[in-house]
Amino acid sequence: MESKAKFLGHPIHPVLVVFPLGLLATAAAFDIVALIQRDAFWYRVSFWLIAAGIIGGLCAAVFGAIDWSAIPRETRAWRIGLLHGGTNVVVVVMFAASWWIRDKTGQIPSTAALTLSFVAVALSFVGGWLGGELVDRLGVGVEDNANLDAPSSLSPRSGKGHEFPLRKAG
Repeated sequence: MESKAKFLGHPIHPVLVVFPLGLLATAAAFDIVALIQRDAFWYRVSFWLIAAGIIGGLCAAVFGAIDWSAIPRETRAWRIGLLHGGTNVVVVVMFAASWWIRDKTGQIPSTAALTLSFVAVALSFVGGWLGGELVDRLGVGVEDNANLDAPSSLSPRSGKGHEFPLRKAG
């Protein structure tokens, strides 16, 4: 099934999702740099990267929800989409909590703020993998003839290659 939210012929959600993933992962990386360098400048950069990543995540979520709402409820794709979206909402909430408890002047964030960011980045890999499962394995947002109940890519039944028929050119 093809994406329901498109701009100039391309799905919007996968275009937008790279921004919060990149911004939030970079914020956590800069927190690590700040810890190593003992330089509060990097905490200030992380603070604003998190703010931008939260906004980007909320924008991407709107278009992801539009696409997810078009998936038939009784399919594996609908369940994976629910897990994908739910996981990424938790990631954004964790980063929002980290942002909220940080010192706005860029001083060393609390252990809780740093832990929230680091755990959220790790969890974002799970959400990203689930999104990849939707697109690459199940064909959501890519193919009208998608197999919305294809087995997991981790399943021994998954075989090789795509589980949905590709259109023939011509």
